[in-house]
Amino acid sequence: MVKPPRLVLTDTNVLLNLAIVDRLDLLGVFPDLRFSAPRVVFDEVLSPRERILVDRAVACGLLPEIAFDDVDALSLFSQLLRIMEQGEAACLALAVQHGAWVASDEKRAFRREAERLLGPGSIVSTPGLIVLAIRRKILTLEEADSIKGVLEQRRFRMTFGSFSEVV
Repeated sequence: MVKPPRLVLTDTNVLLNLAIVDRLDLLGVFPDLRFSAPRVVFDEVLSPRERILVDRAVACGLLPEIAFDDVDALSLFSQLLRIMEQGEAACLALAVQHGAWVASDEKRAFRREAERLLGPGSIVSTPGLIVLAIRRKILTLEEADSIKGVLEQRRFRMTFGSFSEVV
């Protein structure tokens, strides 16, 4: 029996990082992962350029919107808003409801709550997605390091010099 793809709820920072480097296509290249995001994440994309790219990804089915349809998820969302931003709270509450993972680069409160509510190994970061793409031969090390360079120019720092150090 074929296992259905794992749902991954992406928050704004991962979405923006992929849009900045014009690689939202990465959301559709992993057959075992299905990416989605709640409306509040889309609403947090303010840059016109990134907004156009995100809207295209939604329109072509790479990133469908996921809605709240559960009272418990809405209640958890409301509780999480006390300690984190809307996009992160929505992704986490929906991930709990759907048994999903989250794609986020957030630290501190978000990471603690995600690990508490979803368990370890349930968070994938921008660098983590890139590493996965390298391991699956979707990106070369050179392409990944180029992406890293562009993101670092936009103040997204990674703790390593090259993806060759972490693959």
